[in-house]
Amino acid sequence: MINIIAIDLDGSLLDDNKNLPDDFWETAEQVFKKGINMVIASGRPFHNIASVFEPIKDKLYFACDNGAYVVHSNEELLVNQLNTDAIKNFVEISRPIENVYPVLCGKHLAYIEDTDKVFTDQALKYYQEYKIVDDLTKVDDVILKISLCDLAGSETNSYPFYKQFENNFKVAVAGQIWLDITNIDGSKGTAIKTIQKRLGISPNETLVFGDYLNDMDMIQEAGFSYAMKNAHPKIIEAAKYVTELDNNHGGVTYTIKKLLGI
Repeated sequence: MINIIAIDLDGSLLDDNKNLPDDFWETAEQVFKKGINMVIASGRPFHNIASVFEPIKDKLYFACDNGAYVVHSNEELLVNQLNTDAIKNFVEISRPIENVYPVLCGKHLAYIEDTDKVFTDQALKYYQEYKIVDDLTKVDDVILKISLCDLAGSETNSYPFYKQFENNFKVAVAGQIWLDITNIDGSKGTAIKTIQKRLGISPNETLVFGDYLNDMDMIQEAGFSYAMKNAHPKIIEAAKYVTELDNNHGGVTYTIKKLLGI
């Protein structure tokens, strides 16, 4: 029996143009009628995700910033804050790397140093609430995550510089041009476990959908783990199942309706 459905956004629920499937709202209504909880798990910040789901935001659980921040109906269930020394170190490492732009992700605000249009055209798709500062290492706020916008390709360009920190931090390739760093327990998997514990629901009652490497921990916390048809090969290998349809053809909602008979 499924009692939690956790869904990644970009590359999973959303199509490549960042649109929800046409049948999403109807599907969500049917899911709620069955008493099933729905989690939106994304590397995006809370303000951005909540705006996408405004009509039903109080019904949803949000695992934001790759699980470092979990919110339900205006209640904070998890706040996983990076320490200032780590932030300073990671920012300074990023500066000499070509085509890399760091973003500090707070609970309600993102911080950036650079205003190059090639960078802001990408970053401001997700960080509508932001502040430009002179020096990211001097930001005084609760920082949940550092995101590196890597226009040369995160998996091959910036990730090798941060791989050395994987024993103490979660370093996740979150997309073709995004590398995310959180505390070691700041992951979508930890977020899902937090929600499962709160609701008294086991992994065997959990259905998840993901497409990229930052979904790996979440995939491992579910009895019903689905990689998107368009997913990264390592996610397809790790998941128990693969959707019949990709993100551009409503693969998530199609699978949910098929599994739940709605």
